[in-house]
Amino acid sequence: MRTKAVWLFLLALLIPGCTQTPQAKSAAKPPEVFVTVAVTQTIVDFEEFTGRTEAKNMVEVRALVTGNLDKVCFKDGDTVKEGDVLFEIDPKLYKAELHRATAILTQAQKKLERLQENYKRAAELKKSNAISPQEFDLASGDRAEADASVDVVRAELEKAKLNYQYTKVVVPTLNNGSDPDPDHPRTGLVGRRMRDPGNYIKAGETMLTTIVTLNPMCVYFDVDERTVIGIRNLIKDKKIKSISEMTFRFELASDEGTYKHHGKINFEDNKLDTGTGTLQMRGEFENSKGLSAGQFVRVRLFTGTPREAVLIPERALGTDQGQKFLYVVKKETDKEGSIVYKAEYRGGTDLELGALRGGWRVVEKGVQPGETIIWSGLQRVRKDAGITPKAQEPPGAKEVQAGAN
Repeated sequence: MRTKAVWLFLLALLIPGCTQTPQAKSAAKPPEVFVTVAVTQTIVDFEEFTGRTEAKNMVEVRALVTGNLDKVCFKDGDTVKEGDVLFEIDPKLYKAELHRATAILTQAQKKLERLQENYKRAAELKKSNAISPQEFDLASGDRAEADASVDVVRAELEKAKLNYQYTKVVVPTLNNGSDPDPDHPRTGLVGRRMRDPGNYIKAGETMLTTIVTLNPMCVYFDVDERTVIGIRNLIKDKKIKSISEMTFRFELASDEGTYKHHGKINFEDNKLDTGTGTLQMRGEFENSKGLSAGQFVRVRLFTGTPREAVLIPERALGTDQGQKFLYVVKKETDKEGSIVYKAEYRGGTDLELGALRGGWRVVEKGVQPGETIIWSGLQRVRKDAGITPKAQEPPGAKEVQAGAN
């Protein structure tokens, strides 16, 4: 009996413990995320390509006379101007030819003077019929022949002067053959010398060095057929008048998205390359930064007219099975009348993205101007789940909001 009473007492103690109401768990606070407002900006559409810088003018320097190379008058890589002496070829032979041509000209002029006097006397004698017509014709012919001989020798002398002058190989004109301006000579960058003193140089054959102009400079790049068709449609629709109205920006391999150089298109090839399906274009730019020919560049070719577009931070985009998506902040009122915020999913066919601009992405479809976008904390967000938005501008927001392209 005593044992039974003990068990009943223990059972009475356990029953209240089993029936005690558990404490209610406190509701979890929605995750905190950083948000910003989608902005509108006037933009111009562009396509991106790769290309190379090239000198606007490149000159292969060759000698115009044959002979031994005596002297090199520059250092490899020097900046030179039109008229500067680059090489000197042994001038002794050409100096002798110049003296010889000078002497022959003097001889021909003296002969012409003598035959001119003979002609004058013959003309006087002819008036009194003191000489026959044949003798007069002979005097007249000799004078004319001597006059022509002077012209021939004078041309030979001019040739000898040029050959003697060409023994000094100078920087030629550097602007498609236009006359140089002595007060403002154009400059270029000379390459390495390809022949040292003592070598035999052949006129018109032996390459001595090359010269490239530095300013302005050109960029060559290949444009795909789809873009070419789009450009021609713009011209057809009279949104632009011609290729020469198009502008571009470019950056070097180390510029990291700045595209700080700019220029204008001045050439398109006359046919597409059938192997690559591309059309070569050339732009020209002021090379105030001293860029070198042959540098790799990334080109942004502006292919449209100014228009208003919506931009969001690139960091606001997530990827799910290869498709981009984002979350827009949706404001609601709960059952108790309190304001709550939820993450509204935008993706798939409801979202259409455009070009990337300095860390911000153009949205063609799926976001309206002024909508609030979640740009940080995406890993904590679930579709239509509650969030705690915190306004904070992402990197580059001030530039985009100021409308900088």
